[in-house]
Amino acid sequence: MYRISSQMTNSDTQLNLRLQELRQNKVSNQIGSQQRIQELRDDPLAAGHLVRYQSYQKRVARFEKNSQTLSDQLSVREGYMQQNLEVLQRVRELAVQGANGINTKDDLKNMASEVDELLKELIQNANAVGPDGNSLFAGTRTHGAAFEVDMGNVPGSGEPLIANVRYAGDMLSTQVEVDENAYLDVNNAGNRVFWAEPQQLFGGRDATSWQAKEDGVVSVDGQEIKIAAGDNIYSLVSKINNSGVAVKASVDPITSALNLQTTDSRQLWLEDIEGNTLNELGIIKDAAQRPPYNIGESTRVSGGSLFDSVIALRNAMLSGDTETIGTRVLSSLDGGLNNLVSQIAKNGSVYERAQNEIARNSNSNLNVTQLISTEGDLDFTKAVTDMKMLDYVQQATLKRASQMYSSTLLNYLK
Repeated sequence: MYRISSQMTNSDTQLNLRLQELRQNKVSNQIGSQQRIQELRDDPLAAGHLVRYQSYQKRVARFEKNSQTLSDQLSVREGYMQQNLEVLQRVRELAVQGANGINTKDDLKNMASEVDELLKELIQNANAVGPDGNSLFAGTRTHGAAFEVDMGNVPGSGEPLIANVRYAGDMLSTQVEVDENAYLDVNNAGNRVFWAEPQQLFGGRDATSWQAKEDGVVSVDGQEIKIAAGDNIYSLVSKINNSGVAVKASVDPITSALNLQTTDSRQLWLEDIEGNTLNELGIIKDAAQRPPYNIGESTRVSGGSLFDSVIALRNAMLSGDTETIGTRVLSSLDGGLNNLVSQIAKNGSVYERAQNEIARNSNSNLNVTQLISTEGDLDFTKAVTDMKMLDYVQQATLKRASQMYSSTLLNYLK
């Protein structure tokens, strides 16, 4: 029920004017922001979809950036690997020339000088640092050099030369997220990229009577293997072989010791996580020693890096040992070449997949942008039309109100 009074007309007019201004303000804000939804209550269902789409778009943009960053890193890494491949091919040419038996000792020493310089270039490329300042071939320890160099006296040389090259990184891989719960596994460990031969470890302790006294965990190339109390050497061998790691374990038929061998060219990474299983078997030293140079003193190691092969070639040339050059050294260099080519191919395959992820995420970004536009963008033509209509209604309201209240003070002076 309305109460009729002299103020009713004025109150209704003022109310409708305020409502008109509210509608105009809303349309004006929509036009200014180009967004149809200014508040959640404008369209709750569309607002819910819009929030999900925008969240997904940000994730897709992050996936695309991750793939692009990884692609750039792989491209830089491959450049250094290709350079080392060219250097290694030159080293092999020198090895073939040095093994033909027609060179004098002086000729071999002259060739050794070039091999030593090529060795320095190999190490320089292996210790390369990317544009972001991180080491390219040190695994996840990216803030230090991948390889450390030890100088020493070498027979046949009058000055200290590179005697040993040790890996100072780790063997952990990096997982880069390129899609929802999808990752690219990237391993840039230098003890895989620049390795020449499968590594073999021959234990020096009889393990026939060995038995685990308590539960423990050992790590073989990053794969954790659980040891149960009461396990013997054959149980341990079976668990290593069934773990899926690229290492084969066996019991030596003569010494009854534990033997380990990688299935491809790489350096073994062994440690006791819990307990001291590998230490008891003499494979590694105590837990205070960090892998990979924690191999037990009674354990014999076979299989070295590319740098070991080149050092062996240089030393054989300095001593005039053509037989060693033509047999063991040349075979090791061939193994290193094959492994480096395989690593370049693997790097290239990951690069291609990263490129595919970039293209796919770019398309997904366009598609989700269309969805966001459908749900949240403003129909500009309709908004301008509504704005003009609201302005026309307001002008008409004001005009009618002025006619209703046309009396002024002058009317009372007649």
